[in-house]
Amino acid sequence: MTDRPLVFEDFADKVGDAFAVSEEGAAAIALTLKEAKLLNPEWGLKGVRPPFSLSFLAADPRVLPQRLYRLNHQRLGAVTIFLVPSGKNAEGVSYHATFN
Repeated sequence: MTDRPLVFEDFADKVGDAFAVSEEGAAAIALTLKEAKLLNPEWGLKGVRPPFSLSFLAADPRVLPQRLYRLNHQRLGAVTIFLVPSGKNAEGVSYHATFN
């Protein structure tokens, strides 16, 4: 688990990797990181990390409500990210996180 703010470089090389969301009393949900994208630097605060976004896909049909989740990754470890469900189709449920 990291004690520093998360940055784009933490995720850029993890596109395609699995992240596990585990909630007490519920089966874990696997999220695949589909995209890590830098955003317009003007959207962020000056002197703070450059803004970026992450897109995840879960094959599990359960839709998680938007809120903070603890995600576990094999190399990155445990991170806490605010996830927002952004769509559901035959592939699964999409989630989005924005860091600005």
